[in-house]
This record gives sequence, C-alpha cells and structure tokens, in this order.
Amino acid sequence: MSEPLLNVVLYHPEIPQNSGNIGRTCVAVGAKLWMIRPLGFSLEEKYLLRAGLDYWQFLDLEVVDSWSEIRDRLPDANAWYLTRFAERLVWDAPFRRGDILIFGCESQGLPESIKNEQPEHNIRLPTRPEVRSLNLASTVNTVVYEAVRQFGGLPGL
Repeated sequence: MSEPLLNVVLYHPEIPQNSGNIGRTCVAVGAKLWMIRPLGFSLEEKYLLRAGLDYWQFLDLEVVDSWSEIRDRLPDANAWYLTRFAERLVWDAPFRRGDILIFGCESQGLPESIKNEQPEHNIRLPTRPEVRSLNLASTVNTVVYEAVRQFGGLPGL
C-alpha cells in the first residue's frame, strides 16, 4: 500500500456509524484511519460496516493502544488537534501530505494532555455559540477535504 495522503486518528471513538462514515471518507481520499482503544464498539459491529458500505475492504485501518504509539510510528508527521476550544480555524492550518488529524471521542473530545502537546496546532471549525459541537463524521469529512483542497486535489484526479 502506498503512503497515505493523510492520517486520520480517532481517539476512543464511541459511535460505530460515525467511524464507518469516517472510514468511507478515508477510502475516498486515500487516508489511513487509526483508532485508539478503547473503542465503543466491535469492529464487526453491523452499524459500522453498514455505514462503511462495501468500501471497508479497501480501508487502510490500524487499531492501536495509545496516541504515543502513533507518534512513535510517525515521528516526522505534522499533527493537528481538532478541538472546539481552539482559536485557529481549520482554514488557517497549512496542511501537508502525510499530516495527522486527530479527533476526540464524541462525548468528551480530546484530553487536555493531547491538546496541550502543541497548542499552536489546535484547530477548529467555526460554529455559532448556540452549537456545542458538530457530528464527528461531518467534522472529519470537512477537515479532510479542506486538506485535499490545499493539496490541489487528489493525486491522479
């Protein structure tokens, strides 16, 4: 398998449908999906597989035990931390091929210990104050395609 365009990391994902849709987005752009245990579902979960449709077989997926395991395996990759508390907007992040986009679990987001690693790399999507959060799969899709836009599109397309 060739080097992934991006590395999408889900920290303790809880909802199988979100992860299935995110897997489909990863297949669409050639990104690798990393999931950090514990997962709130089984990888055999019917809702996960239904949301991923018949694309799941093409997904570059790896499940690991910790965020540090990913950082150790991708030491030169630039990491971006998605959090609604960031000041920097997604549009202002200079994405590069091979970057890591890390997203927190649906109910609690990313832990402070991860967000504090590189606060200047914390980014968010703009929302009105009435909205506490966006759907995880929608957020991943938006951020991934912003990175693809910055790259000038998908290779070969």
